[in-house]
Amino acid sequence: MKMIYVYLEGHDYRYEVSELIKVFYFNTEIKFIENKALIDNQSLLIVSLLSDTLDKTSVVTRVLQYGETITNNVIDDISKIDIKDNDNIKIYKIAIKQSIYNALSKINTIKVPWGILTGIRPTKIVHELLDKNIKSNHIINILTNEYKLSEEKASLILHIATVERNVVDFNEYNRFSLYVNIPFCPTKCLYCSFLSNPISKYSNLIDIYTDRLIYEINETSKLLKNSMIDTVYIGGGTPTSLPIQNLQRIINKIQDIFGENNIREFTVEAGRPDTINKEMLIMLRENNIRRISINPQTMWDKTLSLIGRKHTSKEIIDAFKLAKKIGFNTVNMDIIVGLPEEGPKEVEATMKEIIKLNPENLTVHTMAIKRSSRLKENLQEYSLAAQSTIEEMLYITRDYADKMGMYPYYMYRQKQILGNFENIGYSKAGKECIYNILIMEEKQTIIAVGAGGVSKFYFPKENRIERVPNLKDLREYLSRTEEMIRRKEKYIKALT
Repeated sequence: MKMIYVYLEGHDYRYEVSELIKVFYFNTEIKFIENKALIDNQSLLIVSLLSDTLDKTSVVTRVLQYGETITNNVIDDISKIDIKDNDNIKIYKIAIKQSIYNALSKINTIKVPWGILTGIRPTKIVHELLDKNIKSNHIINILTNEYKLSEEKASLILHIATVERNVVDFNEYNRFSLYVNIPFCPTKCLYCSFLSNPISKYSNLIDIYTDRLIYEINETSKLLKNSMIDTVYIGGGTPTSLPIQNLQRIINKIQDIFGENNIREFTVEAGRPDTINKEMLIMLRENNIRRISINPQTMWDKTLSLIGRKHTSKEIIDAFKLAKKIGFNTVNMDIIVGLPEEGPKEVEATMKEIIKLNPENLTVHTMAIKRSSRLKENLQEYSLAAQSTIEEMLYITRDYADKMGMYPYYMYRQKQILGNFENIGYSKAGKECIYNILIMEEKQTIIAVGAGGVSKFYFPKENRIERVPNLKDLREYLSRTEEMIRRKEKYIKALT
């Protein structure tokens, strides 16, 4: 289907409507129109009508093709919607999405396990309900009846939210976490949309980037004197693509400024094995970094080559074993389900290798077609798995995580994620990544430094997040670092 036309009457919730339609019609263009008579009758037309009278508010969805109605749905009175929230706008949006969901479900065979939820943090709904002391069985009813989740997904996010609340105190408003972005990588992977400059191309800027990054950390810390550090996460890119002395300078400066003993958890992504060696790992361990990531994405060498990784599965295994020998007690491994040309056989082969290594954390990502990735630009060249195959592969990863004694402890979703599924972090007991929970649930301020970092300022009284981005362009960041500090200053002052 090349085009879906949408006509709205009585409301203008275009974003909510388009995001839900994309769930049913992946990678299809959606166009909002002002006049129903102007469309090509061969295309699908979705009409969404909100009618607000003195007596009641109703919602109607009609789906037409060739000028004829092929399905419709009516919600006669939206006052019956019970989400334990009196926000009229929120209820309007839910009613409109319920009606569209009901109508499109009649004419589609695709599974929609997350119902009308299109945001990336579905556990936030559960946390809000738990804060209101709603019982677990009632929460499940709300999720399945009002948000249209499957029983499996409703139970999953209730479990995860419960685990998160046992690990993190979301009421510690005077604490913040620090995210440090290292925008360099050996190469850029096929699916990647993150800021990752080829380090060989920008080697002449590494020292100045380190200097400006440390300057931003130092000057920002002066504004945070009334707050306490919680966790630190150095990500990217690939932080371990930096020369050892540069990364050590950054780590030592953070520890000196904020106090090493004040940092509850310090994670460094050592994601790619082609950036890991004995000297790098010893440096990290000697500087009291106890949590790192070594991310295979797949243990299938053919796929590693296809996605642009210049290493083999053996190098991943060797890097992991070396990290354990040197003394890292928490290692996370990331994999991606739905990589081009992969199916259940390849995913099972990957999991068989991972279970031998027995990491403390496993993050299972479902492939998302990201706008600025090479995969998106050349999508027609690759074979991607169908929804049923993605589901089968996710069951394989869940089974192996269970065999390793892991349980899901955080999750998030992405736009254009294959099969309308999710990304799940699994953990052994006591090994949950605190930063991952905090960044997903948005109940703590995250101060981000470095090119491409996005700070998230949390205002607890309004339960509101303000996003403050740093510049993405590397050279722009280097010349305007002072501006990045000033951008954060007014929000830090507003919090204290």
